Amino acid sequence: MSSTASQPASGNRDASSSSGGRERTNGAAAPSPGSDRSGKKRIRRRLSAYRAARKRQRSPRPSPRVAVPSFFTLMNLFCGFLAITQVHVGAVTMACWLIVMAGFFDLLDGMMARLTNAASPFGVELDSLSDIVSFGVAPAFLVYTYGLETLDPIGMIAAALPALCGGVRLARYNVAYGQGEKKDYFEGLPIPGQAIAIVTLVLAAENSSWASLLHLDSIPVLLTVVVILSALMVSSIRFDAIPKPTISYMRAHPRKTAAYVFAGVLIVALQELGLLIVFATYLSFGIGRAVYQLIDALTTPVPDEAP
Repeated sequence: MSSTASQPASGNRDASSSSGGRERTNGAAAPSPGSDRSGKKRIRRRLSAYRAARKRQRSPRPSPRVAVPSFFTLMNLFCGFLAITQVHVGAVTMACWLIVMAGFFDLLDGMMARLTNAASPFGVELDSLSDIVSFGVAPAFLVYTYGLETLDPIGMIAAALPALCGGVRLARYNVAYGQGEKKDYFEGLPIPGQAIAIVTLVLAAENSSWASLLHLDSIPVLLTVVVILSALMVSSIRFDAIPKPTISYMRAHPRKTAAYVFAGVLIVALQELGLLIVFATYLSFGIGRAVYQLIDALTTPVPDEAP
């Protein structure tokens, strides 16, 4: 009897000891509130150190003011992309007006950069990347599909000139901007001017009855215009820059400002004919001034020239 009674007692002791061991084990595994807080602090400190290291390694971010002109720059790029898609599906007129719209946004981003004092190297680089698409690749693809593809391989090479010479023109402009040179003229035809001139020719050939009288729809005329415009971009001929939208500039240059306002009204009123008149005048003025300066230099004796 005694041995039988002692077995349940020992069994109870074993059960109690095993349950006590489980309680001690569970108590050691459960983290305390203090350890949780210290772990979170370590994670926060490590995250702060990581952010500080990334901030030191990261290049400086542009000012928030750059967002305003950059929006118009991106719209310029978007219009250039849409123009390429329209050329691909054969909608030539729509593609031309999209390139014109890209030029309008390009004009706006420059004006907004001056008004908000947000000109920066970031904006210059973004503007150049957008311009090479909208005013280099898009017009090149346009003239190739419009007629120069019939002259392969010469037509393909000629069609690539707006993009190739435009890239050189933009690189030269970026170098001059990095050196702090700000002038009232462009050295070489600006790439938007070249693109709008090509678009003007195509629009006139497509939609104007008088274009056939000038043979604007012929392949030789298109080839000649593309080559001349591409050469003007990499030339040293000076072309006037767009007037600054400030009261002081308008007061200092009233005639120039009035001429550009009149050109804008002419384009809106006469569309492709207005574009043709405005850009023919713009190109003729720049080329004519360069020819006059050359003739004047050749006919004027230098001070140390012998009689």
